[in-house]
Amino acid sequence: MIEAVIFDVDGTLVDTVDFHALAWQRSFAAFGYEFGFSEVRAQIGKGGDQLIPSLLPDAEAARNGAKIDAYRKDLFAQEYMPRVRGFAHVRDLFTALAGQGRRLALASSAKGDELDHYVRAAGIEGLFECAVSSDDAEKSKPHPDIFRSALIRLGLAPDRAVVVGDTPYDAQAAHGAGIPCVGMLSGGFTEAELKASGCVEIWPDPEALWRNLGASLLSR
Repeated sequence: MIEAVIFDVDGTLVDTVDFHALAWQRSFAAFGYEFGFSEVRAQIGKGGDQLIPSLLPDAEAARNGAKIDAYRKDLFAQEYMPRVRGFAHVRDLFTALAGQGRRLALASSAKGDELDHYVRAAGIEGLFECAVSSDDAEKSKPHPDIFRSALIRLGLAPDRAVVVGDTPYDAQAAHGAGIPCVGMLSGGFTEAELKASGCVEIWPDPEALWRNLGASLLSR
């Protein structure tokens, strides 16, 4: 029986993927590295520890990675964070799942202070049991550390939980932790990409999942 639902946040509960891609693209450019928007956007869902080495050679990542990440953090906080909005009916989805007796958790590649802002943007304060961020994991997604940390906080075995996420990296991380993953198209990845990464079912957005909750793995 499913006891808990572990939610990714960026692109799943809040509309941030394009903002993150723009912030990363501008941050790389500030240090002389030019990447197209689509090239950067395809990496969103990873934490900086995994995203930067995906785009830069090892020597360049070692030399400038920490500086790029710090620049990105400040840029995102100043220019994009105030524009973040939650997707429609996220609170309704959480309330419905809690009404079914599901325990709810958040597991995000975001930093802890970013995660706090997203919780407020999604309107889900007080509706989840625990939250883990990249601060709580040695490696960010697609490594399974964040989801394993959430399981430890919940005190559950992997077969008692389901992950909900919007990127292939969520599905890969969930698979690495032994947890099935429900996919969301709200982050901009295609249904084919999510299926190929191992998502067991796919929904357009949180509203669609809420309205069809009885047909989802989350209700079984």
